[in-house]
Amino acid sequence: MRASRHKREPSCARRPPWYLPIALKRRRLGGAGACLCALALASCGGGERQDANEPEGRFKVEVTQATFPEKQKLAKRSELVIKVANREDGKAIPNVAVTLNGFDTKLDSTAVADPSRPVFVINGQPKEIGTFPEAKEQAPKGGDTAYVGTWALGRLKPGQSKTFRWNVTAVRAGPYRVSYEVAAGLDGKAKAIGVNGRPPQGLFIGTVQDEAPDSRVADDGRTVVEGER
Repeated sequence: MRASRHKREPSCARRPPWYLPIALKRRRLGGAGACLCALALASCGGGERQDANEPEGRFKVEVTQATFPEKQKLAKRSELVIKVANREDGKAIPNVAVTLNGFDTKLDSTAVADPSRPVFVINGQPKEIGTFPEAKEQAPKGGDTAYVGTWALGRLKPGQSKTFRWNVTAVRAGPYRVSYEVAAGLDGKAKAIGVNGRPPQGLFIGTVQDEAPDSRVADDGRTVVEGER
């Protein structure tokens, strides 16, 4: 399993209301909105590539925690957590990264233009920018990369660990398979090796039940309160 080479859409094109998972409220900007988006992209570009000057080599890592609920329900939030430790002796990992596959599935049909359908969506974290409501993905903080399904948390010193955490909501009932793979960099030069000598990867298998939990918006108008049926 390799990190997807499909580029992410610009963040300014993904601005849902704070109360909805981000992937459920994506829309395209037109007219003046498109101009504003272009200006935002021009102002935030120009940084150094995350894979610039990546060293070649093999780096020993260990996945010390990998959790995701096996039994889930529609519209119920859950957390996927992967903790990675550097097991090298005196050598830092250039840019520890995790790639996830399985948040989406593809329909076995030629009757639709886009057969991809979400199984889990990453929830939005409410915040305000210039007094306007905004949302940011509840994914590994600071871990965004140019590749879809891949997050990187930077340099990892010997003996230290970093935790990748996603807050998601199940939106499609049925069995699910979410796989992950750990990398030591984004360019393919730095390769991660597990303590067993094999690529550090894993698989979460479970079921999303079609019975959604009770949920409501609290009196403050912002907090979503969830209960079990």
